Amino acid sequence: MAKEQLQVLNALDVAKTQWYHFTAIVIAGMGFFTDAYDLFCISLVTKLLGRIYYHEEGGAKPGTLPPNISAAVNGVAFCGTLTGQLFFGWLGDKMGRKRVYGMTLLIMVVCSVASGLSFGKDPNAVMATLCFFRFWLGFGIGGDYPLSATIMSEYANKKTRGAFIAAVFAMQGFGILAGGMVASIVSAAFKAKYPAPAYEIDAVASTVPQADYVWRIILMFGAVPAALTYYWRMKMPETARYTALVAKNAKQAASDMSKVLQVELEAEPEKVDRISQEPGNSFGLFSKEFARRHGLHLLGTTSTWFLLDIAFYSQNLFQKDIFSAIGWIPNAKTMNAVEEVFRIARAQTLIALCSTVPGYWFTVALIDRIGRFAIQLMGFFFMTVFMFALAIPYNHWTHKDNQIGFVIMYSLTFFFANFGPNATTFVVPAEIFPARLRSTCHGISAASGKAGAIVGAFGFLYAAQSQDRTKTDKGYPPGIGVRNSLIVLGVVNFLGMVFTFLVPESKGKSLEEMSQENEEDDGSATEMRPNAGNVLRTVPV
Repeated sequence: MAKEQLQVLNALDVAKTQWYHFTAIVIAGMGFFTDAYDLFCISLVTKLLGRIYYHEEGGAKPGTLPPNISAAVNGVAFCGTLTGQLFFGWLGDKMGRKRVYGMTLLIMVVCSVASGLSFGKDPNAVMATLCFFRFWLGFGIGGDYPLSATIMSEYANKKTRGAFIAAVFAMQGFGILAGGMVASIVSAAFKAKYPAPAYEIDAVASTVPQADYVWRIILMFGAVPAALTYYWRMKMPETARYTALVAKNAKQAASDMSKVLQVELEAEPEKVDRISQEPGNSFGLFSKEFARRHGLHLLGTTSTWFLLDIAFYSQNLFQKDIFSAIGWIPNAKTMNAVEEVFRIARAQTLIALCSTVPGYWFTVALIDRIGRFAIQLMGFFFMTVFMFALAIPYNHWTHKDNQIGFVIMYSLTFFFANFGPNATTFVVPAEIFPARLRSTCHGISAASGKAGAIVGAFGFLYAAQSQDRTKTDKGYPPGIGVRNSLIVLGVVNFLGMVFTFLVPESKGKSLEEMSQENEEDDGSATEMRPNAGNVLRTVPV
């Protein structure tokens, strides 16, 4: 049986869309803009790093990063992100969302700048420095996931909450787009200022000494948007749900939200005390009660995010390899070092502009109309279809006449990832768990996703190598080839569709309804069952 809602929380649930909602979206969203920029810009410069630091005299092809170095450079930020998601997710429930929020941003600013610096000119020293600071950059980025989602969900009204959380996440699309644009502008400027011959004409002269500044500028630019939003993050009040339900300070919650909503709100300290003393509002993460109420939900959010990120990050990080394989980017030896950066960045910018960014905003527009479950199921379904459509007739797509068709199909998989599970896996964990565990559970779900990203980043690097030993990249063993790798990703997407049925629908419901924090603990509480359709079902316990 539902209890009467706290006045301050009810006021947030029924509030009309106001200026503070958009302010919160921008403040939280700029963190995500920076996150995406920092995580994905590394894929734009790895080939340049290979040319600069691993050039071989007399080599027929430009230098490339050795497999272990390439895996570390591409994947170390994900290891940091996974750690940060777990740590800051837990800390956000212990210390409060706002207090931890500033820490993550400072780490991101410092480490973005530091990742463009290096100790010495020796390749090992440069790569060690880069990997060290990118791990800690990832650590800061990791904290942004649970905190941004939780803050936005706790500020939003229940009618448009999904769109607001998705809008924060959609800034990731602009971050990816900005990464491509910054790399394009920087490389174009250096190409014009320092012209160089192609590698096949003059191997040494094809990489001008100034090219070493290109990758550093691209990586360090990530500090700019993060630094610009620090002041505004510190001005945000703590969320009322944390202050009232976790810190149990009814007076402060009412005072903070009175200023935000510009209405008078009653503190209701007795009601807060009564809620906090309910046995059903005190169980911990590792209790039987949590397993009974939310165990399947946590399995659903972790498994779907894990499976989604295997496919999403392997596609995103290795776009350049796929484009090279089908001939969309010319052979490396026909370009100089800076021109190669420009070509890779231009390709990523086009994909982001045509499919990645629109996909996110389709989710924002429709998530509160058709629901999280329907969007996630549809997204996984079409990702599966398009991945198999790319993989099964793969040889057809490699012919020159069909390359545009391949890029269109590849773009559609990105579109349905973003108008699909890439957005909903971020939204749902911020809505369905109790306030005192919300940030922690979102952090666990997000960390599961980053574990999938690590599998995608490291696994695809080796798996996509040709089965013919003579055609593999230098230092790599034969893999299963791009075609078979795409088939594996198709199977992964299908499994994501299956596990989506464990995730409940939260459209139009208050956070306390979803987490059952407003249920009387009298034996008649309801237990949420996973979906078998896009409607939340409850059964007596």
